[in-house]
Amino acid sequence: MESVNSSSSQSSNSVDSEEAIAEKSSDQWFNEQFENLLPKIQEQWPDMAKQTLEATKGSLDELISVISIHSGKNSFGVQEQLEEIFNSATDKTRGLAESLEPLEKQLEDLLDDLNSTLRPRIEKPVRKRPLLAIGIAAGIGVLFGILLGGGRKN
Repeated sequence: MESVNSSSSQSSNSVDSEEAIAEKSSDQWFNEQFENLLPKIQEQWPDMAKQTLEATKGSLDELISVISIHSGKNSFGVQEQLEEIFNSATDKTRGLAESLEPLEKQLEDLLDDLNSTLRPRIEKPVRKRPLLAIGIAAGIGVLFGILLGGGRKN
């Protein structure tokens, strides 16, 4: 009977830890996206000073608290409005990512073509005359060193 109780407490602990991880990642996402979301938040609550919003330092709980105090709304209503802003921002980001996928595929194809055509043309002379290739590379390195460090005197 003890093993049944311990396994059920382990499963509830894992659910709690999964919720904590999800909450932590959403807080981290909000903190990272705070600067981008700030204009949308100001549109929703135009009477709030930007400095007041920035003072929350990207903490979702603090932001909800500050907005609910200044607007007179309950924190649940403020949280729902913020979630709508987050969802619209997430949808826009997702749309942008989807529109970039074809461009990414084209770039990969072009790089593959370039690799297959240009690499043999570069490797062939280097394999024929390795000492010359090393000498040219060393000369270019010395030249760049002189150009980049030429104005410095110890």
